[in-house]
Amino acid sequence: MDRTLRFREDGTFTIVQFTDLHWQNGEPKDLRTRDLMEKVLRAEKPDLIVFTGDILYSPNCKDPRRSMRDVLSVAANSGIPWAAVFGNHDAERGATRRELMAVMRELPGCMAEPGPAEVHGVGNYRIRLNDGSGRTVAALFFLDSGDRSEIPAIPGYDWIRTSQIDWYLDQAEELAKTNGGAGVPSLAFFHIPLPEYAEAWRTRVCYGRRYEPVSSPKVNSGFFAAMSSRGSVLGTFCGHDHINDYGGNLLGTWLYYGRSSGYQAYGRWGFSRGARVIRLAAGKRSFKTWIRLHNGKTVHRPPVHRPWLHWLLERVRKWL
Repeated sequence: MDRTLRFREDGTFTIVQFTDLHWQNGEPKDLRTRDLMEKVLRAEKPDLIVFTGDILYSPNCKDPRRSMRDVLSVAANSGIPWAAVFGNHDAERGATRRELMAVMRELPGCMAEPGPAEVHGVGNYRIRLNDGSGRTVAALFFLDSGDRSEIPAIPGYDWIRTSQIDWYLDQAEELAKTNGGAGVPSLAFFHIPLPEYAEAWRTRVCYGRRYEPVSSPKVNSGFFAAMSSRGSVLGTFCGHDHINDYGGNLLGTWLYYGRSSGYQAYGRWGFSRGARVIRLAAGKRSFKTWIRLHNGKTVHRPPVHRPWLHWLLERVRKWL
């Protein structure tokens, strides 16, 4: 099923991204996470809520299905449409991805889908964003980035598989056909960062904080290359690394972390929990983004990171 949402009359569409909630059983830290979500939603009044994985920390959940209903009740009771992808901790114990997806789809406002059976993972789907005339002018892609590698010789985290990349390319081509052959401006959401996130920090000017190494897969399966070949994905948004929130532009695509939202997850002193906000404008191939913190403050001007090579090249250009 192809899900559709609409830009506002003023031509904007706002998304709030929550990531790494690590909800367990309604303990006091979970209630702080709930309070954060409620306050962010009241302040930003988004058109869509997106959860980018590790909604649960299932190893500590007494009943993961009940925990999923509890944590998502904030979105389900808000009257705002919401979407989600799974992370590496959601289905480690007590329930499978398909069982948790079934729980999600029982709740009001859910836009998430299991996705095609022939595509790897659970939760590969697309949402169209239409303008006032009903024309699709933007799209959102959601992909299941898996959990741990299933190949003993390859340690670490899973990666976006070939069938998912092929699915994305087919979907992007279909959208382009309805847009006079031009790619429809899109965003992509998944949990585990691509290897290119590390390259962006190493080689490009980035905005935000990197307090831990990028925990990407050992395998680069080519999803970033596929997006670049289409040229329509404006930005990607992930979670997974709780004390990173930076974004950088690599070959025309912005690679952003969300802001870790859950109090059950590890964090860092002085790095407040919050959410990322993303705002699209109909007809524009760009977006705005900022951080909304639990205390109500916003971060519109994050610190700038300049890799030494980029800094040196700038100095050389000035000397020439």
